[in-house]
Amino acid sequence: RYSPDVVLSAHIVSSPAARAIRRLTGAPYAQYVYGQEVPARTRLAAFATKRADAVIAISAYTEQLALACGTAPKRMRRIPPGVDLPSAVAAEMRADRPTIITVARLRERYKGHDVLIRALPIIRGAVPTVQWVVVGDGPERASYESEVRARGLDDSVTFVGVVDDRERDAWLDRGHVFAMPSRLADDGGGEGFGIVYLEAGAHGLPVIAGDVAGARDAVIDGETGRLVDPTDHRKVAEAAIELLTNHDLSRQMGRAGQRNARDLAWPRIAIRVEQVLLELVGTSESF
Repeated sequence: RYSPDVVLSAHIVSSPAARAIRRLTGAPYAQYVYGQEVPARTRLAAFATKRADAVIAISAYTEQLALACGTAPKRMRRIPPGVDLPSAVAAEMRADRPTIITVARLRERYKGHDVLIRALPIIRGAVPTVQWVVVGDGPERASYESEVRARGLDDSVTFVGVVDDRERDAWLDRGHVFAMPSRLADDGGGEGFGIVYLEAGAHGLPVIAGDVAGARDAVIDGETGRLVDPTDHRKVAEAAIELLTNHDLSRQMGRAGQRNARDLAWPRIAIRVEQVLLELVGTSESF
């Protein structure tokens, strides 16, 4: 009784349904791909992307993953994820202590918490009052807390656990630097993009990210933050020390991060996705 004009498959797990709708109604479909799910489920990813009328990849890294699955280049569309902008950023809310913020689940070690723990003694050598606030929770938390205690870093690290969006935003407003030096995971996957880098930028924070995978699209190296070798704790420490001590540079990068976030705000990104769907309605062809 109902026949759609176009279908948006928001994850590869919904691609069989999107394909079935296409076979039943002729409605074209666009398939979203993000990153980690592609190497994790290669057969399903290939099914999803080869048969889609358009494939929306959120970064150059994710686009290459989709192309490796056999996606036709002419069907690829690269559209980054969007970011929700804060209503305001109060500069006077910055913490008195130099503060590094990390927001990430404590489930996958590739997020880089372990590297930051190794970097922190070096950072403290240059910025003795530094504090690292870890937002998020997961099964790796106990391991990280044990390592922090073993290194005598208790007075410099605070694990705040899972928080709601309002409290997360409050921590981003208090921080001075955002750091999440993600690396490639054991299965070869990595950050598909890293919306959290945009969220930090939206709050005026310069960011430190790993120079791999989708973070290369989310962070403009030298403009909104630093891309570093995410396996080298010394490089991570050097970037943190620079951004904590060079206040002019940090403010400059923070302002650039806010501009970048405005350019990638969800209303603008939604228009780009809508244009892909309208394009499919106008140019769909039968297989």
